[in-house]
Amino acid sequence: MTSVLLAAAVGVLWWPSTRAEHRLARLAGAYGRGPSLPVRTVIAGFVPVAALVTVGLAAASSAAMVSAAVMWHLRRTRRSRRHDREVADLLRALSVMIAELSVGATPPRACASAAAELRSTDGHSDAVAEGLAAMASRAELGGDVVVDARSGHDLAWRRIAVSWQMADRHGLPMIDLLESARSDLLARQQFAARTRAGLAGPRATATVLAGLPVVGVILGQMMGADPLTVLLGGGLGGILLVVGTVLSIAGWAWSQRITDRAATR
Repeated sequence: MTSVLLAAAVGVLWWPSTRAEHRLARLAGAYGRGPSLPVRTVIAGFVPVAALVTVGLAAASSAAMVSAAVMWHLRRTRRSRRHDREVADLLRALSVMIAELSVGATPPRACASAAAELRSTDGHSDAVAEGLAAMASRAELGGDVVVDARSGHDLAWRRIAVSWQMADRHGLPMIDLLESARSDLLARQQFAARTRAGLAGPRATATVLAGLPVVGVILGQMMGADPLTVLLGGGLGGILLVVGTVLSIAGWAWSQRITDRAATR
């Protein structure tokens, strides 16, 4: 039970921060401080050690696997949210660039205006704003505006620079190219949102199924069967605890990967 409670505590502490919390942290100057080791990471390393000292090796192994699974899930969640934020910023940047170009602004000026617009908005993506500013600077200096494919930006972001390059080399209307890129990006975003909504049920089902063994142990403990004594007592019970934890986490992670592949198609 101790390892289960510690793992639950880690899950609560690793719960993703809301946008309001990020805003409060920025107002308080938390982002201006020097780098420090996150509290969640410290607790993640402390949980298996505490389980090893208080319960035993089997409980420590299970707690470590649960902590690793929670960390993996939260990292995926943060990465997905960051991607969605970048896509939203790209759509806003494209709208600003199209509006600026329609009134006669030059492409570098339109790109710089889009970067300034993003920086003036709360919760924007620094990567998108910095990328737009870099593109505008390279264009003003006569350099190549195409972003390196290894820079980590997605296909939609690279298509902005490619559209710009095609307009310069072949004399095509840049507004039409940017509008096509924006329409394609918006359609992809809407499709991804519909797919994620459709897969919310299967993902919730997989999470519930992964947690059913824990519910069964709790019910057995309440009925007086005392399964925790068997599972935490070492020997065959400890082996069953580790094997059960591995199978539950593996099944849950596998289901998450399957739904992710379906959502990205």
